[in-house]
Amino acid sequence: MRIQMALAGAILLLLGDAAAETPETLAGFDAYVAKGVADWEIPALAVAVVKDGEVVFAKGYGVLELSKSDPADENTLFAIGSTTKAMTAAALGMLVDEGKLQWDDPVTKHLPWFQLHDPVVTREVTVRDLLTHRAGLPNADFLWYGRDNGPRDILFRMRYLPQETSLRSHFTYQNVMYAAAGAVVAELSGVPWEDFVRTRILEPLGMTGTPVTLSELAGRGNVASPHYRIDGEVRVIENASVDPVAPAGSVWSSVSDMAKWMRFLLEGTTPDGVRLLKEETVEELFRPQTLVDRDEFYPTERLTHPKWTTYGLGWFQHDYRGRAIDFHTGSIDGMVAIHGLIRSERLGVYVLANLDHAELRHALMYTVFDLYGGDEGPRRDWSAALHELYRSLAKEAEDRRAEAEAKRVPGTRPSLPPEGYAGAYSDPLAGRATVSKGEDGLRLSLGPTLAGSLEHWHYDVFRVWWDRKWQGTGFVSFSLGVAGEVESLEIDGLGFRHTRDSSSPPQ
Repeated sequence: MRIQMALAGAILLLLGDAAAETPETLAGFDAYVAKGVADWEIPALAVAVVKDGEVVFAKGYGVLELSKSDPADENTLFAIGSTTKAMTAAALGMLVDEGKLQWDDPVTKHLPWFQLHDPVVTREVTVRDLLTHRAGLPNADFLWYGRDNGPRDILFRMRYLPQETSLRSHFTYQNVMYAAAGAVVAELSGVPWEDFVRTRILEPLGMTGTPVTLSELAGRGNVASPHYRIDGEVRVIENASVDPVAPAGSVWSSVSDMAKWMRFLLEGTTPDGVRLLKEETVEELFRPQTLVDRDEFYPTERLTHPKWTTYGLGWFQHDYRGRAIDFHTGSIDGMVAIHGLIRSERLGVYVLANLDHAELRHALMYTVFDLYGGDEGPRRDWSAALHELYRSLAKEAEDRRAEAEAKRVPGTRPSLPPEGYAGAYSDPLAGRATVSKGEDGLRLSLGPTLAGSLEHWHYDVFRVWWDRKWQGTGFVSFSLGVAGEVESLEIDGLGFRHTRDSSSPPQ
Protein backbone atom coordinates (compact mmCIF):
# COMPACT_ATOMS: atom_id res chain seq x y z
CA MET A 1 0.00 0.00 0.00
CA ARG A 2 2.86 2.38 0.83
CA ILE A 3 4.34 1.84 -2.61
CA GLN A 4 1.00 2.36 -4.33
CA MET A 5 0.42 5.65 -2.48
CA ALA A 6 3.88 6.91 -3.39
CA LEU A 7 3.34 5.99 -7.02
CA ALA A 8 -0.07 7.59 -7.12
CA GLY A 9 1.37 10.82 -5.74
CA ALA A 10 4.12 10.87 -8.35
CA ILE A 11 1.63 10.11 -11.10
CA LEU A 12 -0.60 13.03 -10.12
CA LEU A 13 2.38 15.36 -10.49
CA LEU A 14 2.64 14.30 -14.11
CA LEU A 15 -1.00 14.63 -15.13
CA GLY A 16 -1.84 17.79 -17.02
CA ASP A 17 -1.39 19.26 -20.48
CA ALA A 18 -0.35 15.99 -22.14
CA ALA A 19 -3.67 14.37 -21.28
CA ALA A 20 -5.57 17.39 -22.62
CA GLU A 21 -3.80 17.03 -25.97
CA THR A 22 -4.49 13.33 -26.31
CA PRO A 23 -6.44 12.44 -29.49
CA GLU A 24 -9.99 11.26 -29.04
CA THR A 25 -9.03 7.69 -29.97
CA LEU A 26 -6.82 7.53 -26.89
CA ALA A 27 -9.34 9.09 -24.53
CA GLY A 28 -8.94 7.45 -21.15
CA PHE A 29 -5.59 5.88 -22.02
CA ASP A 30 -3.62 8.21 -19.75
CA ALA A 31 -5.72 7.26 -16.73
CA TYR A 32 -5.54 3.58 -17.71
CA VAL A 33 -1.73 3.70 -17.78
CA ALA A 34 -1.60 5.50 -14.42
CA LYS A 35 -3.83 2.88 -12.82
CA GLY A 36 -1.78 0.06 -14.35
CA VAL A 37 1.45 1.52 -13.00
CA ALA A 38 -0.03 1.60 -9.49
CA ASP A 39 -1.63 -1.87 -9.78
CA TRP A 40 1.63 -3.48 -10.92
CA GLU A 41 3.67 -1.43 -8.39
CA ILE A 42 6.02 -0.19 -11.10
CA PRO A 43 8.31 2.60 -9.86
CA ALA A 44 8.64 4.28 -13.27
CA LEU A 45 7.12 3.72 -16.71
CA ALA A 46 7.02 5.70 -19.93
CA VAL A 47 4.99 5.13 -23.08
CA ALA A 48 4.86 6.68 -26.55
CA VAL A 49 2.37 6.16 -29.37
CA VAL A 50 3.02 7.08 -33.01
CA LYS A 51 0.22 7.26 -35.59
CA ASP A 52 0.36 8.42 -39.21
CA GLY A 53 3.81 9.93 -38.83
CA GLU A 54 3.04 11.88 -35.64
CA VAL A 55 3.77 11.31 -31.97
CA VAL A 56 0.25 11.35 -30.53
CA PHE A 57 1.17 10.35 -26.97
CA ALA A 58 4.41 10.44 -24.96
CA LYS A 59 4.48 10.51 -21.20
CA GLY A 60 6.25 9.24 -18.10
CA TYR A 61 4.76 8.00 -14.83
CA GLY A 62 6.09 7.40 -11.34
CA VAL A 63 9.56 8.03 -9.95
CA LEU A 64 13.04 7.10 -11.14
CA GLU A 65 13.78 5.26 -7.92
CA LEU A 66 11.62 4.18 -5.00
CA SER A 67 11.96 6.34 -1.88
CA LYS A 68 13.11 9.26 -4.04
CA SER A 69 11.00 11.97 -5.62
CA ASP A 70 12.56 12.55 -9.06
CA PRO A 71 9.69 12.00 -11.53
CA ALA A 72 9.92 10.02 -14.74
CA ASP A 73 8.99 11.72 -18.00
CA GLU A 74 9.12 11.05 -21.72
CA ASN A 75 12.88 11.76 -21.73
CA THR A 76 13.80 9.36 -18.90
CA LEU A 77 16.44 6.82 -19.89
CA PHE A 78 15.78 3.10 -19.45
CA ALA A 79 17.55 0.01 -20.79
CA ILE A 80 15.77 -0.97 -24.03
CA GLY A 81 17.22 -4.50 -23.89
CA SER A 82 16.59 -6.75 -26.87
CA THR A 83 14.65 -4.12 -28.80
CA THR A 84 18.24 -3.18 -29.71
CA LYS A 85 18.22 -6.18 -32.06
CA ALA A 86 16.10 -4.31 -34.63
CA MET A 87 18.82 -1.64 -34.83
CA THR A 88 21.47 -4.28 -35.47
CA ALA A 89 19.36 -5.76 -38.25
CA ALA A 90 18.84 -2.29 -39.75
CA ALA A 91 22.60 -1.64 -39.58
CA LEU A 92 23.23 -4.78 -41.63
CA GLY A 93 20.48 -3.66 -44.00
CA MET A 94 22.43 -0.45 -44.66
CA LEU A 95 25.44 -2.54 -45.63
CA VAL A 96 23.21 -4.60 -47.91
CA ASP A 97 22.07 -1.36 -49.57
CA GLU A 98 25.72 -0.38 -50.08
CA GLY A 99 26.50 -3.67 -51.83
CA LYS A 100 28.96 -4.75 -49.13
CA LEU A 101 26.79 -7.62 -47.95
CA GLN A 102 24.01 -9.98 -48.94
CA TRP A 103 21.68 -11.43 -46.34
CA ASP A 104 22.56 -14.99 -47.33
CA ASP A 105 26.33 -14.53 -47.37
CA PRO A 106 28.12 -17.15 -45.28
CA VAL A 107 29.30 -15.53 -42.06
CA THR A 108 32.84 -16.79 -42.73
CA LYS A 109 32.95 -14.73 -45.93
CA HIS A 110 33.21 -11.65 -43.74
CA LEU A 111 34.55 -13.17 -40.51
CA PRO A 112 37.07 -15.84 -41.60
CA TRP A 113 37.90 -16.58 -37.96
CA PHE A 114 34.26 -17.39 -37.06
CA GLN A 115 33.87 -21.00 -36.02
CA LEU A 116 31.09 -23.12 -34.52
CA HIS A 117 31.29 -26.62 -33.10
CA ASP A 118 30.03 -28.31 -36.27
CA PRO A 119 32.28 -27.61 -39.30
CA VAL A 120 29.33 -28.00 -41.70
CA VAL A 121 27.30 -25.41 -39.80
CA THR A 122 30.34 -23.14 -39.66
CA ARG A 123 30.52 -23.27 -43.46
CA GLU A 124 26.79 -22.92 -44.09
CA VAL A 125 25.51 -20.47 -41.44
CA THR A 126 24.58 -17.12 -43.02
CA VAL A 127 24.15 -13.55 -41.87
CA ARG A 128 20.38 -14.08 -42.07
CA ASP A 129 20.73 -17.04 -39.70
CA LEU A 130 22.49 -14.85 -37.13
CA LEU A 131 19.40 -12.63 -36.92
CA THR A 132 16.70 -15.30 -36.85
CA HIS A 133 17.70 -17.58 -33.93
CA ARG A 134 17.79 -20.63 -36.20
CA ALA A 135 21.47 -21.59 -36.23
CA GLY A 136 20.63 -24.68 -34.18
CA LEU A 137 22.49 -23.43 -31.10
CA PRO A 138 21.24 -23.50 -27.51
CA ASN A 139 21.04 -20.35 -25.44
CA ALA A 140 24.55 -19.29 -24.37
CA ASP A 141 23.94 -16.33 -22.06
CA PHE A 142 26.19 -17.99 -19.48
CA LEU A 143 29.10 -16.77 -21.62
CA TRP A 144 28.44 -13.10 -20.89
CA TYR A 145 25.94 -12.59 -18.07
CA GLY A 146 27.84 -11.66 -14.92
CA ARG A 147 31.13 -12.74 -16.48
CA ASP A 148 34.22 -10.79 -17.50
CA ASN A 149 34.56 -12.29 -21.00
CA GLY A 150 35.14 -9.78 -23.79
CA PRO A 151 33.13 -9.76 -27.06
CA ARG A 152 35.81 -11.51 -29.16
CA ASP A 153 36.43 -14.09 -26.44
CA ILE A 154 32.70 -14.88 -26.26
CA LEU A 155 32.52 -15.47 -30.00
CA PHE A 156 35.70 -17.57 -29.91
CA ARG A 157 34.20 -19.86 -27.24
CA MET A 158 31.19 -20.62 -29.46
CA ARG A 159 33.30 -23.26 -31.23
CA TYR A 160 32.97 -25.36 -28.06
CA LEU A 161 29.16 -25.10 -27.87
CA PRO A 162 27.56 -28.29 -29.28
CA GLN A 163 24.65 -27.96 -31.70
CA GLU A 164 21.24 -28.39 -30.09
CA THR A 165 19.40 -28.97 -33.38
CA SER A 166 20.33 -28.98 -37.04
CA LEU A 167 20.77 -25.70 -38.87
CA ARG A 168 17.45 -23.91 -39.63
CA SER A 169 15.33 -26.67 -38.13
CA HIS A 170 14.21 -24.90 -34.96
CA PHE A 171 13.89 -21.47 -33.33
CA THR A 172 15.94 -21.06 -30.13
CA TYR A 173 16.52 -17.53 -28.83
CA GLN A 174 20.24 -16.80 -29.03
CA ASN A 175 21.85 -13.48 -28.00
CA VAL A 176 25.43 -14.35 -28.88
CA MET A 177 24.64 -14.70 -32.59
CA TYR A 178 23.58 -11.04 -32.55
CA ALA A 179 27.03 -10.25 -31.18
CA ALA A 180 28.39 -12.03 -34.26
CA ALA A 181 26.08 -9.91 -36.42
CA GLY A 182 27.58 -6.81 -34.80
CA ALA A 183 31.06 -8.11 -35.60
CA VAL A 184 30.02 -8.32 -39.27
CA VAL A 185 28.89 -4.67 -39.11
CA ALA A 186 32.24 -3.66 -37.66
CA GLU A 187 34.25 -5.68 -40.19
CA LEU A 188 32.46 -4.31 -43.25
CA SER A 189 32.10 -0.69 -42.07
CA GLY A 190 35.53 -0.28 -40.52
CA VAL A 191 34.06 1.14 -37.28
CA PRO A 192 32.80 -0.55 -34.11
CA TRP A 193 29.12 -1.52 -34.04
CA GLU A 194 28.50 1.14 -31.38
CA ASP A 195 29.87 3.92 -33.60
CA PHE A 196 27.97 2.66 -36.65
CA VAL A 197 24.64 2.67 -34.81
CA ARG A 198 25.33 6.09 -33.34
CA THR A 199 26.37 7.79 -36.60
CA ARG A 200 24.17 5.95 -39.11
CA ILE A 201 20.93 5.54 -37.11
CA LEU A 202 20.72 7.62 -33.94
CA GLU A 203 22.20 10.89 -35.16
CA PRO A 204 20.28 11.08 -38.48
CA LEU A 205 17.05 10.46 -36.58
CA GLY A 206 17.83 13.07 -33.94
CA MET A 207 18.08 10.47 -31.17
CA THR A 208 20.82 12.45 -29.43
CA GLY A 209 19.74 11.42 -25.94
CA THR A 210 20.32 7.69 -26.55
CA PRO A 211 23.50 6.04 -25.16
CA VAL A 212 24.51 2.94 -27.11
CA THR A 213 25.93 1.07 -24.11
CA LEU A 214 25.68 1.03 -20.34
CA SER A 215 29.26 2.28 -20.12
CA GLU A 216 28.15 5.50 -21.86
CA LEU A 217 25.47 6.14 -19.25
CA ALA A 218 27.83 7.47 -16.58
CA GLY A 219 27.22 11.10 -15.67
CA ARG A 220 23.81 11.36 -17.34
CA GLY A 221 20.76 12.60 -15.50
CA ASN A 222 17.12 11.51 -15.64
CA VAL A 223 18.02 7.80 -15.57
CA ALA A 224 15.66 5.16 -14.17
CA SER A 225 17.05 2.73 -11.60
CA PRO A 226 16.30 -0.99 -11.98
CA HIS A 227 13.97 -2.71 -9.49
CA TYR A 228 13.07 -6.30 -8.64
CA ARG A 229 10.44 -7.90 -6.43
CA ILE A 230 12.44 -9.63 -3.68
CA ASP A 231 10.65 -11.48 -0.87
CA GLY A 232 7.43 -9.81 -1.96
CA GLU A 233 8.80 -6.26 -1.87
CA VAL A 234 9.91 -4.06 -4.78
CA ARG A 235 13.56 -3.10 -4.20
CA VAL A 236 16.26 -1.21 -6.06
CA ILE A 237 18.90 -3.49 -7.58
CA GLU A 238 22.06 -3.07 -9.66
CA ASN A 239 22.19 -2.70 -13.43
CA ALA A 240 23.37 -5.72 -15.41
CA SER A 241 25.60 -4.97 -18.37
CA VAL A 242 24.80 -6.31 -21.83
CA ASP A 243 27.84 -4.52 -23.27
CA PRO A 244 29.80 -7.78 -23.89
CA VAL A 245 27.10 -8.71 -26.46
CA ALA A 246 26.09 -5.12 -27.19
CA PRO A 247 24.36 -5.70 -30.57
CA ALA A 248 21.91 -8.01 -28.77
CA GLY A 249 20.66 -5.50 -26.22
CA SER A 250 22.94 -2.76 -24.85
CA VAL A 251 21.14 0.46 -25.89
CA TRP A 252 19.54 2.84 -23.35
CA SER A 253 16.91 5.30 -24.50
CA SER A 254 13.71 7.21 -23.74
CA VAL A 255 10.26 6.90 -25.28
CA SER A 256 10.81 10.36 -26.77
CA ASP A 257 13.81 9.13 -28.75
CA MET A 258 12.32 5.71 -29.49
CA ALA A 259 9.27 7.44 -30.98
CA LYS A 260 11.64 8.82 -33.62
CA TRP A 261 12.87 5.29 -34.34
CA MET A 262 9.26 4.07 -34.58
CA ARG A 263 8.34 6.86 -36.96
CA PHE A 264 11.28 5.99 -39.20
CA LEU A 265 10.33 2.30 -39.35
CA LEU A 266 6.71 3.17 -40.14
CA GLU A 267 7.31 6.02 -42.59
CA GLY A 268 10.62 4.94 -44.15
CA THR A 269 12.35 8.34 -43.92
CA THR A 270 13.85 10.77 -41.44
CA PRO A 271 11.78 13.86 -40.57
CA ASP A 272 13.73 15.62 -43.36
CA GLY A 273 12.56 13.04 -45.89
CA VAL A 274 15.89 11.20 -46.13
CA ARG A 275 15.81 7.43 -46.62
CA LEU A 276 18.29 5.54 -44.45
CA LEU A 277 17.24 2.20 -45.93
CA LYS A 278 15.86 1.23 -49.31
CA GLU A 279 12.17 0.42 -49.26
CA GLU A 280 12.79 -3.20 -50.23
CA THR A 281 15.32 -3.54 -47.40
CA VAL A 282 12.81 -2.29 -44.85
CA GLU A 283 10.33 -4.85 -46.18
CA GLU A 284 12.94 -7.59 -45.77
CA LEU A 285 13.43 -6.67 -42.12
CA PHE A 286 9.77 -7.43 -41.48
CA ARG A 287 9.39 -10.43 -43.79
CA PRO A 288 8.68 -13.61 -41.77
CA GLN A 289 11.85 -15.69 -41.77
CA THR A 290 11.22 -18.63 -39.47
CA LEU A 291 8.34 -20.24 -37.62
CA VAL A 292 8.30 -19.93 -33.83
CA ASP A 293 6.82 -22.82 -31.86
CA ARG A 294 4.22 -21.85 -29.27
CA ASP A 295 6.47 -22.99 -26.42
CA GLU A 296 9.13 -20.53 -27.67
CA PHE A 297 6.64 -17.64 -27.94
CA TYR A 298 5.26 -15.31 -25.28
CA PRO A 299 2.72 -16.52 -22.70
CA THR A 300 0.41 -13.79 -24.04
CA GLU A 301 -0.49 -16.19 -26.86
CA ARG A 302 -2.77 -17.91 -24.35
CA LEU A 303 -4.94 -14.79 -24.60
CA THR A 304 -4.34 -13.58 -28.17
CA HIS A 305 -4.77 -17.07 -29.76
CA PRO A 306 -2.68 -16.35 -32.89
CA LYS A 307 -2.99 -18.54 -35.97
CA TRP A 308 0.70 -18.03 -36.76
CA THR A 309 3.81 -16.99 -34.86
CA THR A 310 6.99 -16.08 -36.74
CA TYR A 311 10.24 -14.14 -36.43
CA GLY A 312 11.58 -11.62 -38.93
CA LEU A 313 14.97 -9.89 -38.78
CA GLY A 314 14.86 -8.76 -35.16
CA TRP A 315 11.06 -8.93 -34.81
CA PHE A 316 8.54 -11.36 -33.33
CA GLN A 317 5.34 -11.52 -35.36
CA HIS A 318 1.79 -12.81 -35.03
CA ASP A 319 -1.76 -12.13 -36.12
CA TYR A 320 -4.10 -10.30 -33.79
CA ARG A 321 -7.76 -9.68 -34.60
CA GLY A 322 -6.98 -9.94 -38.30
CA ARG A 323 -3.99 -7.58 -38.16
CA ALA A 324 -0.29 -8.36 -38.59
CA ILE A 325 1.75 -7.40 -35.52
CA ASP A 326 5.54 -6.88 -35.46
CA PHE A 327 6.96 -6.50 -31.96
CA HIS A 328 9.84 -7.27 -29.64
CA THR A 329 10.43 -7.09 -25.93
CA GLY A 330 13.56 -6.19 -24.01
CA SER A 331 14.38 -7.60 -20.56
CA ILE A 332 17.48 -7.25 -18.41
CA ASP A 333 17.73 -7.20 -14.61
CA GLY A 334 15.13 -4.75 -13.34
CA MET A 335 14.32 -3.21 -16.73
CA VAL A 336 11.71 -4.01 -19.41
CA ALA A 337 10.70 -2.69 -22.81
CA ILE A 338 8.29 -3.49 -25.60
CA HIS A 339 8.11 -2.15 -29.14
CA GLY A 340 4.99 -2.93 -31.17
CA LEU A 341 4.04 -1.96 -34.72
CA ILE A 342 1.06 -2.41 -37.02
CA ARG A 343 2.80 -1.25 -40.16
CA SER A 344 -0.27 -1.40 -42.38
CA GLU A 345 -1.91 1.18 -40.11
CA ARG A 346 1.19 3.32 -39.49
CA LEU A 347 0.71 2.66 -35.79
CA GLY A 348 3.39 2.06 -33.18
CA VAL A 349 3.69 1.88 -29.40
CA TYR A 350 6.77 1.79 -27.23
CA VAL A 351 6.85 1.12 -23.46
CA LEU A 352 9.77 1.28 -21.01
CA ALA A 353 9.66 0.44 -17.30
CA ASN A 354 12.02 -0.23 -14.41
CA LEU A 355 10.55 -3.29 -12.70
CA ASP A 356 11.72 -6.74 -13.75
CA HIS A 357 9.17 -8.45 -16.00
CA ALA A 358 6.43 -5.91 -15.43
CA GLU A 359 4.07 -7.30 -18.03
CA LEU A 360 1.95 -4.18 -18.06
CA ARG A 361 4.12 -3.52 -21.12
CA HIS A 362 2.19 -6.12 -23.13
CA ALA A 363 -1.10 -4.83 -21.75
CA LEU A 364 -0.42 -1.29 -22.93
CA MET A 365 0.66 -2.44 -26.39
CA TYR A 366 -2.50 -4.47 -26.97
CA THR A 367 -4.66 -1.75 -25.43
CA VAL A 368 -3.33 0.79 -27.96
CA PHE A 369 -3.93 -1.67 -30.77
CA ASP A 370 -7.49 -2.20 -29.54
CA LEU A 371 -8.19 1.52 -29.27
CA TYR A 372 -7.19 1.97 -32.91
CA GLY A 373 -8.93 -1.23 -33.97
CA GLY A 374 -12.40 0.08 -34.64
CA ASP A 375 -15.66 -1.35 -33.33
CA GLU A 376 -15.03 -5.09 -33.05
CA GLY A 377 -16.76 -5.95 -29.83
CA PRO A 378 -15.96 -5.22 -26.18
CA ARG A 379 -12.34 -4.42 -25.38
CA ARG A 380 -10.41 -6.51 -22.89
CA ASP A 381 -8.92 -5.06 -19.72
CA TRP A 382 -5.46 -6.22 -20.69
CA SER A 383 -3.83 -5.14 -17.45
CA ALA A 384 -6.22 -7.24 -15.35
CA ALA A 385 -6.06 -10.19 -17.76
CA LEU A 386 -2.27 -10.27 -17.82
CA HIS A 387 -2.08 -9.81 -14.06
CA GLU A 388 -4.12 -12.99 -13.73
CA LEU A 389 -2.13 -14.85 -16.42
CA TYR A 390 1.24 -14.09 -14.86
CA ARG A 391 -0.08 -14.85 -11.39
CA SER A 392 -0.97 -18.33 -12.64
CA LEU A 393 2.44 -18.71 -14.29
CA ALA A 394 4.12 -17.76 -11.01
CA LYS A 395 2.02 -20.41 -9.28
CA GLU A 396 3.14 -23.00 -11.87
CA ALA A 397 6.78 -22.04 -11.26
CA GLU A 398 6.27 -22.37 -7.51
CA ASP A 399 4.76 -25.83 -8.00
CA ARG A 400 7.80 -26.88 -10.04
CA ARG A 401 10.10 -25.66 -7.27
CA ALA A 402 8.08 -27.66 -4.75
CA GLU A 403 8.41 -30.77 -6.93
CA ALA A 404 12.18 -30.31 -7.09
CA GLU A 405 12.30 -29.87 -3.32
CA ALA A 406 10.35 -33.09 -2.88
CA LYS A 407 13.02 -34.99 -4.83
CA ARG A 408 15.73 -33.93 -2.42
CA VAL A 409 17.13 -37.01 -0.69
CA PRO A 410 17.18 -36.44 3.06
CA GLY A 411 19.88 -37.62 5.41
CA THR A 412 22.79 -37.67 2.97
CA ARG A 413 26.20 -36.11 3.60
CA PRO A 414 28.89 -34.76 1.26
CA SER A 415 31.62 -37.26 0.40
CA LEU A 416 34.35 -34.83 1.45
CA PRO A 417 34.95 -32.11 4.01
CA PRO A 418 34.42 -28.55 2.63
CA GLU A 419 38.09 -28.03 1.78
CA GLY A 420 37.94 -31.09 -0.47
CA TYR A 421 35.70 -29.19 -2.93
CA ALA A 422 37.66 -25.93 -2.92
CA GLY A 423 39.78 -25.08 -5.92
CA ALA A 424 39.84 -23.60 -9.40
CA TYR A 425 37.92 -25.27 -12.24
CA SER A 426 37.86 -24.50 -15.94
CA ASP A 427 36.00 -25.36 -19.11
CA PRO A 428 36.97 -24.29 -22.66
CA LEU A 429 33.43 -23.10 -23.28
CA ALA A 430 32.20 -21.74 -19.95
CA GLY A 431 35.51 -20.43 -18.60
CA ARG A 432 36.64 -20.45 -14.99
CA ALA A 433 34.80 -21.29 -11.79
CA THR A 434 36.29 -20.91 -8.34
CA VAL A 435 35.14 -22.70 -5.19
CA SER A 436 36.53 -21.29 -1.97
CA LYS A 437 36.16 -22.21 1.71
CA GLY A 438 35.40 -19.39 4.12
CA GLU A 439 34.22 -19.05 7.68
CA ASP A 440 30.60 -19.41 6.57
CA GLY A 441 31.17 -22.40 4.27
CA LEU A 442 31.78 -22.88 0.59
CA ARG A 443 31.37 -20.16 -2.03
CA LEU A 444 31.22 -20.28 -5.83
CA SER A 445 32.40 -17.48 -8.10
CA LEU A 446 31.87 -17.41 -11.86
CA GLY A 447 32.55 -13.74 -12.54
CA PRO A 448 32.62 -10.23 -11.11
CA THR A 449 28.85 -10.09 -10.59
CA LEU A 450 27.98 -13.79 -10.34
CA ALA A 451 28.95 -15.34 -7.02
CA GLY A 452 27.14 -17.03 -4.17
CA SER A 453 27.14 -19.37 -1.20
CA LEU A 454 26.85 -23.15 -1.48
CA GLU A 455 24.37 -25.09 0.64
CA HIS A 456 24.52 -28.87 0.70
CA TRP A 457 21.52 -30.33 -1.16
CA HIS A 458 22.19 -34.07 -1.20
CA TYR A 459 25.14 -36.39 -1.93
CA ASP A 460 27.70 -34.21 -3.74
CA VAL A 461 25.16 -31.73 -5.05
CA PHE A 462 24.99 -28.20 -3.62
CA ARG A 463 22.49 -25.41 -4.08
CA VAL A 464 23.88 -21.97 -4.96
CA TRP A 465 22.32 -18.95 -3.30
CA TRP A 466 23.53 -16.11 -5.51
CA ASP A 467 24.59 -12.99 -3.62
CA ARG A 468 22.32 -10.87 -5.81
CA LYS A 469 18.98 -12.30 -4.75
CA TRP A 470 17.30 -11.42 -8.04
CA GLN A 471 19.58 -13.93 -9.78
CA GLY A 472 17.81 -16.71 -7.91
CA THR A 473 19.42 -20.05 -7.12
CA GLY A 474 21.25 -22.79 -8.99
CA PHE A 475 22.77 -26.21 -8.46
CA VAL A 476 26.35 -27.48 -8.58
CA SER A 477 27.15 -31.17 -8.86
CA PHE A 478 30.67 -32.38 -8.05
CA SER A 479 32.11 -35.56 -9.57
CA LEU A 480 34.76 -37.61 -7.78
CA GLY A 481 37.40 -39.80 -9.38
CA VAL A 482 38.71 -43.21 -8.36
CA ALA A 483 41.11 -41.59 -5.89
CA GLY A 484 38.19 -40.04 -4.01
CA GLU A 485 39.08 -36.49 -5.03
CA VAL A 486 36.91 -34.01 -6.92
CA GLU A 487 37.69 -34.07 -10.63
CA SER A 488 35.01 -31.74 -12.02
CA LEU A 489 31.84 -29.82 -11.36
CA GLU A 490 28.70 -29.20 -13.41
CA ILE A 491 26.56 -26.11 -12.95
CA ASP A 492 22.76 -26.17 -13.38
CA GLY A 493 22.83 -29.24 -15.60
CA LEU A 494 24.08 -27.29 -18.62
CA GLY A 495 25.78 -30.41 -19.97
CA PHE A 496 29.42 -29.37 -19.73
CA ARG A 497 31.88 -29.88 -16.91
CA HIS A 498 34.45 -27.58 -15.35
CA THR A 499 37.53 -29.72 -14.85
CA ARG A 500 39.59 -29.15 -11.74
CA ASP A 501 42.89 -27.48 -12.49
CA SER A 502 45.86 -29.75 -11.79
CA SER A 503 47.48 -26.85 -9.97
CA SER A 504 44.51 -26.69 -7.58
CA PRO A 505 44.67 -29.86 -5.40
CA PRO A 506 42.29 -30.45 -2.50
CA GLN A 507 43.00 -28.15 0.43
